[in-house]
Amino acid sequence: MKIRFVTEGGLNEYWEGAKREDCDLLVFGFEGLGEVDYRRELAGETSKLEDMAILSREAGCTVVAGCYTDSRGVRRKSAAVAERGRILGVADMLHVTEPSEFKGGAHLKVYETGAGKIGVCVGEDLFFPSVCESLALFDADVIVSVFGPVEDFVPQLMARACAFCSGVNVCMCASGVAQIASPDGEMRMRAAKKECDFEFAPAREYRLTTVRTRGLARKVREDY
Repeated sequence: MKIRFVTEGGLNEYWEGAKREDCDLLVFGFEGLGEVDYRRELAGETSKLEDMAILSREAGCTVVAGCYTDSRGVRRKSAAVAERGRILGVADMLHVTEPSEFKGGAHLKVYETGAGKIGVCVGEDLFFPSVCESLALFDADVIVSVFGPVEDFVPQLMARACAFCSGVNVCMCASGVAQIASPDGEMRMRAAKKECDFEFAPAREYRLTTVRTRGLARKVREDY
């Protein structure tokens, strides 16, 4: 799988640039789509999601782009997924720590695409390993984390922890930084560039884990 990260700038700015080599998965941070107002999108006043769908068709790859969605005044951190000229869905960040201008969403999904099965982790959901573990249980080949500004070491630490706990590569596209954590808990790649590429084979390793516990003993009764 060849993945291209665009850590700065929007979709249109990327498309208006020079011609680039092909990739399987094209990932933008929250600047990719910026502010998306669902009401204005449905009314035809804006066409950001349509532009993303067109980009996926023209580029011939799967596109994941972060955005700040507005649904009648309710703002959420989200990430849209597009392929072959259509929007496959929009995932929202589930966990919100108050106080915050954003609200939690309720959409956790693995998207089946030509690039593989893509699990999407939005914003600070990366700080909750259960999200990546759930996406891995849903059979994700790779988990894409769309993140905002990286202000300390915690996002890198949690990306490594989530990759290790879930057994899946975690690819993060943050503001100005891209990185990939492998299932062994190491960093496969980290680059502070506007655009960068990386190619790897998705890991699909499974282990049989047993637990020794007390209780749950059942005794067959003969008086029934």
